[in-house]
Amino acid sequence: MRHTIKVAAVLSAAALALAACGDSGNTSESGSSGSASSSAGGKKSDLKVGMAYDVGGRGDQSFNDAAAAGLDKAKSELGVEAKEATAVDKEPESAREERLQQLVDAGYTHVVAVGFAYAPAVAKVAKANPDVHFAIVDSTDAKGSNITNLTFAENEGSFLVGAAAALKSKAKHIGFVGGVNTDLIKKFEAGYITGAKAVNKDIKIDVTYLTQPPDFSGFGDPAKGKTAAEGMYQSGADVVYHAAGGSGGGVFTAAKAAGAMAIGVDSDQALTAAPDVKDVIITSMIKKVDVAVYNWIKDESEGKFKPGEQVFDLKSGGVDYSTTGGKIDDIKSKLDDYKQQIIDGKITVPTKP
Repeated sequence: MRHTIKVAAVLSAAALALAACGDSGNTSESGSSGSASSSAGGKKSDLKVGMAYDVGGRGDQSFNDAAAAGLDKAKSELGVEAKEATAVDKEPESAREERLQQLVDAGYTHVVAVGFAYAPAVAKVAKANPDVHFAIVDSTDAKGSNITNLTFAENEGSFLVGAAAALKSKAKHIGFVGGVNTDLIKKFEAGYITGAKAVNKDIKIDVTYLTQPPDFSGFGDPAKGKTAAEGMYQSGADVVYHAAGGSGGGVFTAAKAAGAMAIGVDSDQALTAAPDVKDVIITSMIKKVDVAVYNWIKDESEGKFKPGEQVFDLKSGGVDYSTTGGKIDDIKSKLDDYKQQIIDGKITVPTKP
């Protein structure tokens, strides 16, 4: 165990060294530009933002990339200085703590932790560094006077794509692939099932999770995603929704091979997925992590720190569904009706299956 921790620490330190050199390669611990960039208006902020990604990091075409988009916008428009590092699959909890502390030690006074798995580390490091402001995406487990919790109503957005799946399914048989069996991903499952059953109470829904905590590799294993989706398509499902981060690429590959349909998550994956599988994606549940991250950094640049939970739901535009490719244009009016009913409080979407 000590050897593992030392290796993680070395990797994390290397990531920060690379970051200072401007290396943005997709390594297990990657860094990006450590120099401030100026906005289009010539403004330059003195804010220094550290970004700690979850497993998969930049390039996962989903959750981490959405956070990266928010950071990139802040660099471009606000001129903030940024440094990035990425979690390593199956690393010890101490590695996450070290990653955050190293960002702080490098002078990054505002740190964004991407993903609920960072909650214990954020709670500990934030307490040890009261003058540093932290934001954690997807968790309220880490609380403190210097912590902002950026959370989303994933269940509401998932309701809409669940309804879309049921409306588009000719087999009346759909599936859900979750990356890791956690309360957060169960919010996606709950919304998806509820939305599908709102359309057809008798629809068949297959559900599988790729890994169980503390194994979070289910968010970065396309091979596992492919195998899980293949089983669903072979058993008769014709639409599969994934909430599995980088593993979703495997779901799309399986859908392509089966001549079936898939639903993306977090980002509009009909735009971000590999070119050879984009056409199988009929919609995506968009979770605007980029908006949450950018808005937090912008508030910080204006001296408007707000500790505590900030919820991004359908009403606030924090979650939604995508229409890229026109594959759900024929049912858009029905989905928008469901959307308005949720916003108006006529439909309450559960957070647990």
